[in-house]
Amino acid sequence: MTRKKRQTYTEEFRREAVKRAEKPDNTSASVAKDLGVSAQQIYNWRRQFNRLSDKQFNSVDGVDYSKKESAELRKLRREKAALEKEVEFLKKAAA
Repeated sequence: MTRKKRQTYTEEFRREAVKRAEKPDNTSASVAKDLGVSAQQIYNWRRQFNRLSDKQFNSVDGVDYSKKESAELRKLRREKAALEKEVEFLKKAAA
């Protein structure tokens, strides 16, 4: 039994295919035929990129939005709130 080798495409290739398919004068099927991939593959890539841009992006305008950074930000906000409460308590105690 022979196995068909799975073709891998670069992210740049996939993004370009999706961009071409989104142009008004093109369809996913026509772009797929030109590029030698299935139309379903272009639909899958579009869905993946939309999902990434909506929820899983890492940085926008130089700001890091990765999970690690988000967790650290939440931790720092909790620490800030605790310190603000402590300062408020000390102000009342000193008065």
